[in-house]
Amino acid sequence: MDIIDALNWRYATKYFDSQKILPEEKIHNLKTAFNLTPTSYGLQPLKLVVVSDKTIQEELFEASYNQKQVKTASHVFVLCVEKNINQVFIENHFELVKQIRQTPDEILKPFRDFLIEDFLNKNDSQLQQWAINQAYLTIGNMLTVCALEKIDACPMEGFDAKSYASILNLDTYRIEPVLVMPIGYRAQDDDFSKFKKVRRPLEDVVIEINN
Repeated sequence: MDIIDALNWRYATKYFDSQKILPEEKIHNLKTAFNLTPTSYGLQPLKLVVVSDKTIQEELFEASYNQKQVKTASHVFVLCVEKNINQVFIENHFELVKQIRQTPDEILKPFRDFLIEDFLNKNDSQLQQWAINQAYLTIGNMLTVCALEKIDACPMEGFDAKSYASILNLDTYRIEPVLVMPIGYRAQDDDFSKFKKVRRPLEDVVIEINN
């Protein structure tokens, strides 16, 4: 599918067909897209929780202010941020760089030391906001992949993060939820799929600066 056609096809799905389950191949593609999304400094301060247990989805539905997408979706993706973004986290990243690229430590050391000092100078709130920014970048990329794969999706901010953390036992993984994305196949009676997109004209949102 042409990328523009795919983006026109997608919409924030309000009702999923609960009888249709996404094949594992498509789930794998989305998980891989999550992992391949660029993040600031390449640090990937994110984890993805994939929920397909319908009993748990019912619990998450109640923690999502009864938004039906969560319980009717094939799967629910929960994007989470790391709680412990510290020196060890950064050092582990550079160990992975050395392992994969065989980059000598003397080349990596200046940038590693810079990041460690920079992050140590940030407070917890600043580090959390930085990580959350990466989650938004990632969900945007995943929505595009969904469109290309003909997977219906709905990005969501409206949920009780504390309840999600409790239901999914996220403290065990030292992560906290920031975004939710139910995915599946749209229900035939979801009238929102037939609505025309409402977007400002291109000339109102793009500023051209030429010679």
